[in-house]
Amino acid sequence: MATTGEVLNASEYIQHHLTNAKMCSTDGGVAFNNACQDAGFWTWHIDSLLFSAGLGVLFLWLFYKTGQKATTGVPGKFQCFIEMCVEGVDKIAKDSFHGRNVVIAPLALTIFVWVFLMNFMDLIPIDFIPEAANRFLGVPYLKIVPTTDLNVTLGLSLSVFALIVFYSIKVKGIGGFVKELTMQPFNHWALIPVNFILETVTLIAKPISLALRLFGNLYAGELIFILIALMPWWAQFALSVPWAIFHILIIVLQAFIFMMLTIVYLSMAHEDH
Repeated sequence: MATTGEVLNASEYIQHHLTNAKMCSTDGGVAFNNACQDAGFWTWHIDSLLFSAGLGVLFLWLFYKTGQKATTGVPGKFQCFIEMCVEGVDKIAKDSFHGRNVVIAPLALTIFVWVFLMNFMDLIPIDFIPEAANRFLGVPYLKIVPTTDLNVTLGLSLSVFALIVFYSIKVKGIGGFVKELTMQPFNHWALIPVNFILETVTLIAKPISLALRLFGNLYAGELIFILIALMPWWAQFALSVPWAIFHILIIVLQAFIFMMLTIVYLSMAHEDH
């Protein structure tokens, strides 16, 4: 693949595929890609935003259309698949969540399907969409797997973290939440500083671990696909097909883990000790 007609070497090829399409604001107006290197925090990864939002809309549209066409008779194959997903996630939520909250099951379903769709983009041939975008739209950089972008996974985990804090305060009250941070695991006033440090680290570790686990697994999988694409054509098929089959397990498992941990964390937030 080339951006301006030249052939990239192996190092440039890897770096090219690991670079997001960027947009930033500068003194001269809006800038893109290489011009955003010194823009700092206020840089938008427009490819991650585009594909994550697009897949979210696709998820909502598919489930809405399936609900509109649902029949009480013999369901079609796709309706049967959707019902299996809904019933399966609902059962997991009921078994794992030990409180009463009507938001948990729909939230779990949304997280599982949305993260799965973002992960599934990793199975599309590595050069297919980026090369088309380069040739026909003039877009030199394009990452199509949102979950290989730490900004996306961290954004998802921070949303879960906000819900954890919200329900902890709602269920236990501000006093109960503060007491939980200061009086556990050692229930003595002299150990409040130690408790606060331990509980704060535990609380902050939840969104960080959620984000890094999803990002690390998908980033590593994407990197392996890139390395396979550097091999001769006859070796690519022999290696990419087995890895893609194995990667299906990874993308499903990572979506399930993110959903499951979200349910567990929110269940813990509803527990009033």
